[in-house]
Amino acid sequence: MSTAPKPIALPVTAVTCLEDRAHVERALVLDLEAGVQRLRLGPVSALAVDRTLHAELTADHAATVLDVRIVRSWTPRGPLPAAADESALRHRVHALEEERLDLGRRRDRLHTRLDLIGRLAADLLRDIGEGAGFGETERPRWARELDRVDEERDTYGEQLRTVEARLAALAVELGQCQRAMHLSEEAPAELVGHVELTLDAAVAGPVELRLSHLVPCALWRPAYRAVLDGDALTLETDAIVWQRTGEDWSDVRLTLSTARSALATDPPRLGEDRLTLKDRSAAERRTVDVELREEEIGALGPASVLGLPGVDDGGEARVLSAPAPVSVPADGRAHRVPLSVLTTAATSEYACSPEVSPLVTQIVRFDNRSGHALLAGPVDLVRGSGFSGRGTLDFTAPGAPGELAFGSCDDLGVVRRAEESRDSAGIVQRTVVTRTVRLHLSRFSAPGDRGDRAVVLRERIPVSEVSAVEVRLRKDACSPAPDAVDAEGIARWDVLLPPGGNRTVSLVYEVSASAKVAGL
Repeated sequence: MSTAPKPIALPVTAVTCLEDRAHVERALVLDLEAGVQRLRLGPVSALAVDRTLHAELTADHAATVLDVRIVRSWTPRGPLPAAADESALRHRVHALEEERLDLGRRRDRLHTRLDLIGRLAADLLRDIGEGAGFGETERPRWARELDRVDEERDTYGEQLRTVEARLAALAVELGQCQRAMHLSEEAPAELVGHVELTLDAAVAGPVELRLSHLVPCALWRPAYRAVLDGDALTLETDAIVWQRTGEDWSDVRLTLSTARSALATDPPRLGEDRLTLKDRSAAERRTVDVELREEEIGALGPASVLGLPGVDDGGEARVLSAPAPVSVPADGRAHRVPLSVLTTAATSEYACSPEVSPLVTQIVRFDNRSGHALLAGPVDLVRGSGFSGRGTLDFTAPGAPGELAFGSCDDLGVVRRAEESRDSAGIVQRTVVTRTVRLHLSRFSAPGDRGDRAVVLRERIPVSEVSAVEVRLRKDACSPAPDAVDAEGIARWDVLLPPGGNRTVSLVYEVSASAKVAGL
C-alpha cells in the first residue's frame, strides 16, 4: 500500500449553517494510482465530529473508499529565543520595565518629600500659633517661611503628577508590547486535524472526492433592515453568522437552515392522568367564585428568553441560501451576510393602546412577497430622517401580511383616566360595576403643518366566561361609540385630528353579577 508523503489541501467548498452547528462540505480532484493507497488530506478543523465524517467518490471511476478517519496532532509551544539573539521587541519591553522601576522609585521619593513638607508646614503653623499666643509677632519671617513651604509643595507636587502620568502611559505601552510579543514570538499550542483516506483504485486516473462532516462552534441568526419611503417599504434580509471552528470559510456556498439536528426524535412518554368527580358542598352550590384574569392576545410562538434567542421558524424547517459566495473568518465575531431585498407597497397607521402605553406608534403593514419565510429577528428601522431605532419582526410566512412598528410620534399624546362605581340593582340584588374610561388625545403641530392625522385608539373591555357574570357596553353613554368591538373585547376608534387639535373619547361599560357570585 502506497502512502502520500505530504498532506493534500482539502478546502471548504460549501457550508450549511444550522442553529447551533454547521455541516461542512469539501471537494477536490485526486490523481490516483492503481492499487490500495493511503492519502493524508488537510489540515481540517480539529473540532470536526468523527461519527459524521462521510467520503464518497464519483460513480464513473472504479475506486472504493476503504476507510476514512480524522487524525489529530498536538503542537506544543515553541521554545523562547535565547538571550543572546533577543528581538528588538524584547529589548523594548526590557527598557520599559527598567524605566517603570526607576519611575516607581522616584515616585516613592516624591511621596516621602511631600510628607516631610506637610509635617514641616504643621510645625510652622504650630510655632506661629504659640508665638502669637506669647505676643511675638514676626510677620515677615512667618510669611517668608510659609511661602517657601507652599512653593516647595507645588514644585514637588507637579513633579509627582508628571511621574504618575508617565507611569500610566508607560503601563499602556508596556501592555501593548507584551501582547505583540505574545502574538509574534510565543507560538500558541495548536490542535490540528487531518483526514486519512484509504482507497482502492482499479485503474489510475483523476477522481472527484466529496467529504462532509459536522462541526460545532458555528451558528446564525436572522436580522433585517427596513427603510420606509412614503408608501414603499424596502426590507433587507440578512444573516448574522458567527463561527470559531478553527478554519476560515473562504468563498463558500452558504446555506442557512433552521433544522435542529440535536433534538431527540423519540416521541414523549405518555403518563397516566386520573380524573375524579365529587359532589359539591352546599356552600359551593350557593356561590360562584370568579376572578379577573389578564390574558395576552398574541400569536403562537416560542417564549422569549434572555440572551441570544433561538430561531423561530413557525415549527417547520426553513432553508435560505446566500446568492453569492461568502467568506466568514474563524474569529468568533458577527459577520453580516446579505440574503434578499424586498421592495413592496406598505400601509401605515398611527395606533395607540393607552392602557399599555401613552405613546402613539406608527405601524407599517405589508405583504411578504420575498419568496421565502421571514423568520423572527431584530430590525434596524430607517425613515426619511435616518436611523430611527431598532424593532422586532415576528415570523411571517410567504405571502402572509407582516407588521412593523416604526417608533412613537412626538407630536401626538394620549392621557387616560378611568373611573369606577359599584351599585346594587334589581330584586335579586345584582351587583353592577360601571367603569368609565376617558381618553384625551392631543396633537402638537409645528407651524405650517397641514392636513388631518388619523389615529387608531384601542381600549379593552372584559370578556365573561361564565353566565352568572354579564358584560354590557353602554353605547348610549359612550362619546362617541366605538367604531368596532371584536370578539376579544377590543374596542376601536378611528379619530381624525387637525393640526393643533384635541379630542376626548369616552368608553362606558357595565359588569353585572348575581348575588351568588363571589370574588368580583
